[in-house]
Amino acid sequence: MHAGDQPSREIDPTVPTAARMYDHYLGGKDNYAADRAACEELDKVVPSTRRLALNNRRFLQRVVRTLARDYGIRQFLDHGSGLPTQDNVHQVAQSVDPTSHVVYVDNDPMVLVHGRALLEQDERTAVIQADMRDTEGIFGHPETQRLIDFSRPVGVLFVSVMHCLPDSDTDGPQALARRVAERLAPGSFLVMCQLVSEDAEVRTFVTDFMDQTTQGNWGRVRQEKDVAELFEGLDILEPGLVEVSTWRPDSEVAPRQLTHEWIEFGGVGRIGWRGPGETEASRVRTARQGAG
Repeated sequence: MHAGDQPSREIDPTVPTAARMYDHYLGGKDNYAADRAACEELDKVVPSTRRLALNNRRFLQRVVRTLARDYGIRQFLDHGSGLPTQDNVHQVAQSVDPTSHVVYVDNDPMVLVHGRALLEQDERTAVIQADMRDTEGIFGHPETQRLIDFSRPVGVLFVSVMHCLPDSDTDGPQALARRVAERLAPGSFLVMCQLVSEDAEVRTFVTDFMDQTTQGNWGRVRQEKDVAELFEGLDILEPGLVEVSTWRPDSEVAPRQLTHEWIEFGGVGRIGWRGPGETEASRVRTARQGAG
């Protein structure tokens, strides 16, 4: 987002958005005919998209639960959060500790309307409308300042959103990840995943289709190596960078992504740990102490 840009507060039901298409794939009702028609067209080439969306949602829930339960994270900043559905970030985090704070960020005005209505009675959670590239505006927003203490560890989420960003030296995924990481306290976490394909035809079709469908609100489908570059300088949690349904599954029979024309690929990186003799257990204890 550039200086002077303001997110629109008008909802155009004729132009599909990634947030509303995702809502449709998850079985939600906060979408329009244009969003559903776009999903139908997308399914003709990448028919595994609904399963991919569901597995991505489960990944988000597992990550938040893991960071809250095992690493003591009590504040989360969710970029490109999308429309509220079941088991949202605040619900998962607050099931571990009811005092957890969450700020949701999205540029879709429909997310703002529905999110604020849902969270009206929750003083520990807020929804703000902003372009996720506007790091200065997001970190300095009054609601973010009210709920997030950046001198302590934070869980920052970019789940299935980096593919919405075009490549750019200043606003592209790498620049954004680096800019955010620099603002976080040691012991914080960056969660990042995006759509990838090793099939050039799939990458080209989906990138062109979504760019046209969303009227330019899209970046591109990338490759696994592109996602790996986002994690440079971070301590990557086990099991590393993977197709997200395989990231610490709840059980051996948990749903997996069975088709591979494209996948959601990523993981979790930790900020600022040093010391070759430091064990995983000591890192967890330190994170919990830092989270208070």
